Amino acid sequence: MKGVVAAGHPLSAQAGADVLREGGNAVDAAVAAVLMSFAAESPLTGPGAGGFMLVHTPEGEDVLLDFFVAAPGRGLESPEPGPLTPIDVEFGENAVQVFNIGPASCGAYGTTRGLAHALERFGSMSLEPLARRAADAARAGIEVTEMQAFLLSILAPILRATPEAAAIYEPNGRPLRAGERIELPELAVLLDRLGAEGPGFLYDGDVAAAVTDWVLERGGLLTRDDLSGYEVVEREPVRVGYCGRDVLTNPPPSSGGILISYSLGLLDCAVDSDGNGPGPVRRLVEVMERTNRARTDEFHEALQTEGFLERFLAHDAAESSAREPGTRSGTGSRLGSTTHIATIDGDGGCASVTCSNGSCSGVVVPGTGMHLNNMLGEDDLNPLSFHRHPPGARVPSMMSPTVVLRDGRPEVALGSAGSNRIRSVILQTIQAVVEDGQPAQEAVRRPRVHFEAGTVEAEPGVDEAELEALEEAGWKVQRWLERNLYFGGVQAVVRAPETGALSGGGDPRRGGAARVAD
Repeated sequence: MKGVVAAGHPLSAQAGADVLREGGNAVDAAVAAVLMSFAAESPLTGPGAGGFMLVHTPEGEDVLLDFFVAAPGRGLESPEPGPLTPIDVEFGENAVQVFNIGPASCGAYGTTRGLAHALERFGSMSLEPLARRAADAARAGIEVTEMQAFLLSILAPILRATPEAAAIYEPNGRPLRAGERIELPELAVLLDRLGAEGPGFLYDGDVAAAVTDWVLERGGLLTRDDLSGYEVVEREPVRVGYCGRDVLTNPPPSSGGILISYSLGLLDCAVDSDGNGPGPVRRLVEVMERTNRARTDEFHEALQTEGFLERFLAHDAAESSAREPGTRSGTGSRLGSTTHIATIDGDGGCASVTCSNGSCSGVVVPGTGMHLNNMLGEDDLNPLSFHRHPPGARVPSMMSPTVVLRDGRPEVALGSAGSNRIRSVILQTIQAVVEDGQPAQEAVRRPRVHFEAGTVEAEPGVDEAELEALEEAGWKVQRWLERNLYFGGVQAVVRAPETGALSGGGDPRRGGAARVAD
């Protein structure tokens, strides 16, 4: 096999698999898939978004590329953001979530600069042919799938909040339906230019000028200094042991990876060789509850400080174990317009990349193909209040591209959408592969639980006896009637340690897909 790709849309997965068949490596395939996702998953990601890519090379080098959104306001003497616009979004199961959008929610984007950096640093192909595939798809229009139609209906209050966004996603005065097409001609032009020129025009050229003028005139803080000064940062991944493996994930100043590492450490310690410990569901829930308690105001304040990773993971968590189960620990956004791509190539290289537009801002800059992120308006990323981050600082994120190494070789590469559920989704998928030996698709499809705000949320198929035991022990349990995108959208690729066989899993909760290149 030449490799495997898992992504949030069949077109994205196919673009990556085609590149593997043509001789590209895992990073080439990941970049091709991300660029295709700009067209195929346009509300969720795009050139106005941010992200992270975790790379493991066949030679054993491990690097986290941080091209996530940065706080705006560079060059402004007295930054005074306009008001955020709260939008009620009906998620399902009688749940309504408020998202904050508009120009004041838009931060400095990084995806195109990050993809170009990844290709230059680790790729074997040029940007032009990879961007051309995505440009052709955007020009032809993207047929709306059933899952996309559902997402467009959920996001409709945001996507109709501005006439520019409504012209794309509600051209007939209603959300597009399955079988209709999203037409993205301006994005096609942008992708053509990206392939021919590189990303410079988006950071210090005409598009950068158009974007910043549009945002500043409407109360946002995004300046030309923010874009011209934006840089991709290379970081050393967090590394934690789990069941004889090394798990690599996203380090601070992002928060998701460090919480996943903490949870994996607790799970590893909780394994009871005598079989007398709690059942697997309760063990998971207890770990989630303890991890939530660790996410204090002090945790968020200290994320940007030097040495915090080591201090946090070395902290003795035993002192926190006395609190009763079900303690409320805050809430997060329910949707999270994020998409993930995972690739492994035949030489043992892999790339795990998560990109996000937040819940999207509704800010579409005419004539540019740019739909901007709303990271400054996401409650989960700004738990201590909005507009606290100094200009140029990376906004902390739950996004956690992750790689599991066994004997130095990739066994799993994965990541997820789902905002506050990202860490629990990744935790359970790793557990399904590593502890239970499941192939990628089976691990991705497995019913999930999530603990938050004092409640254990459970998908259909979770062991009922274990849920009843949780209730008897004092936990509140909410049983969902159907599998739901609330529980994330994980995409995973797996190499079987014994045979080397590759498999991929695309999350059906988000319309994901996997493609093997042979």
